[in-house]
Amino acid sequence: MKRFLKSKRNKISVWGIILSIAFLLVIGGCGGGAPPSSPPVKGKSPSTGKKKVEPAKVVEKKEPEKKEEGEYSYNPTGKPDPFKPFIQLTPLREASRKTPLTPLQKYDISQLKLVAIISTPDGNIAMVEDSTGKGYFLKKGTWIGKNDGKVTKILKDKVIIEEVFQDIFGQIKTNEISLFLQKVEEGGES
Repeated sequence: MKRFLKSKRNKISVWGIILSIAFLLVIGGCGGGAPPSSPPVKGKSPSTGKKKVEPAKVVEKKEPEKKEEGEYSYNPTGKPDPFKPFIQLTPLREASRKTPLTPLQKYDISQLKLVAIISTPDGNIAMVEDSTGKGYFLKKGTWIGKNDGKVTKILKDKVIIEEVFQDIFGQIKTNEISLFLQKVEEGGES
């Protein structure tokens, strides 16, 4: 029995020694040693005097150097302004306007209500009213609406307004808008 215990102890101690040596080798190989020295540069003769001991240098990864280009400058000659919209959404006449807006041009046509049409020998005159109840007279050629509409016809039951605008393709289009006179029924207003 003693012999069995003795051989078992020997096996354990042998394995313990092997494991400790392996552990020391692994620890020693993990950055604990000095980095390999660089090969000597050709063309210099080794000095016979005292050698200076230089501290170990850490090797850094360097990105490939980019070629330096000349300074870039933007020349806008002949190019469109990148900050202006390329689609013109404003009415065509607004760009060429030099006169101030009339009160009728500050309203959208849908905000105005046709309330009366008066027949005269010089032509018909229409009266429109805004949402506050203020009235305005219209004659043929009067500018009206935010989109530079112009009164083209005043008939006995409606006013025809023509708006000229530029579409996204740059073509000039006209839009015809009609304001109808509200019929007053017997027994009260509509």
